[in-house]
Formats: sequence, C-alpha cells, structure tokens
Amino acid sequence: MNRPARRAAPAAPARSGAAAKKPAAKAPAVKGAGEVRIIGGQWKRTRLPVAQRPGLRPTPDRVRETLFNWLGQDLTGWRCLDAFAGTGALGFEAASRGATAVQLVENDPALVEQLHTLQQRLQALAVRVQRGDGVAALRHCAPGSLHLVFLDPPFDGALFEPALAAAAQAVAAQGFIYLEAPQAWDEAALAELGLAVHRHLKAGAVHAHLLQKQ
Repeated sequence: MNRPARRAAPAAPARSGAAAKKPAAKAPAVKGAGEVRIIGGQWKRTRLPVAQRPGLRPTPDRVRETLFNWLGQDLTGWRCLDAFAGTGALGFEAASRGATAVQLVENDPALVEQLHTLQQRLQALAVRVQRGDGVAALRHCAPGSLHLVFLDPPFDGALFEPALAAAAQAVAAQGFIYLEAPQAWDEAALAELGLAVHRHLKAGAVHAHLLQKQ
C-alpha cells in the first residue's frame, strides 16, 4: 500500500527589512553590601551606601564615633585629606563637623562615581572628590598644609609605609593622622617616620591609631 507523501513544513515567513537585533545586555549594577551612617554634625544619621567592591572595608560606626571623640566634635576650619576614601564615611564625617576643605581620593571608578553622587546629594561644598592615587595626592600637598589625614589602605597591600611617610610631611605640626591597620604599629617604626601614637583602639580585626608628629 502506498503511503501518502508527507507535506513539506511551511516556510517561515520572510522578515521585512533588517533582522531584529537582540537588546544589548546591560552592565551589572554595583551591588550594595549594606550602609554606614554619619555619626554627628549637620548630616547626623545620614546613611551612606556600601558597595560590594574588592577590598572595600568601611570604618565601622563605633570606631568613627570613638575617633571623633578623640578629635573633638567641632572641626571648623580644618583641612583634611582621605587618601583611600572608599565609601567616603571618614571624609563626609569631617565635613559634617565643620571642616573647611575635605579632599576624597579614590582609585576605583565606581566608588568615585558614588562619592560624586553623595557630594551632590548632600550639597557638600567643602568636599572635593578626586580619582587617583592617595599616596601621590599626599605627596603633592604643601608641607604642613593639612590638619587631618585619614589612612585606611587595603590591608593586603604594601601602601602603609609610603602613605605614612607622605602623610607625615603633609600634616601640620599639631595635626593628626588617623591610621587603620590589621595590626598595631610598632612605636619604634613610627618614630623613624617622625610619628608617635596619640590614641589606639582595637575593634575586632582592626587597629585604629591616632598619630601625631613627635
């Protein structure tokens, strides 16, 4: 018995014009990893986002609260530089308490964009955001021109000594250097840089130092 011939599948209708293009994939957004808050001053309780970026480790609220208790609540007239700004928590805290000029230096372009957004949202006229190398920025400062330098470099890097040496030149005689590190710094090593420990705090795996010139 002869089987009926199979019908060919109907041809797909021809598309008019150029073939439709697939929409371009969007770049993944920077994911958040929580937030920190400004402790005092005009922006008290303002929350700052913490992005998920390699090595980003914002100074905890409790440590910043202790630091600004050491420094005093009013920083009116102070000139400050945060060499590894990250979230900007330290620099914005200083500006919130009246600092006249706060320079935030950060290498990561995504974090720089976030810092610009925060600066504009808060209308923080005293804050200047700069993308670049924190150690180089300190070296470009006039000697003795800063009242306060924040140093919180990546813990797995080799930036501690060059950053401390540059900060020691940039800070004023009665100024301060805040250093965050994975271990307490030896007083003899600091003395070689002309620095001495004014205050020290251990919080979890973080050692917070407030340094001054000898």
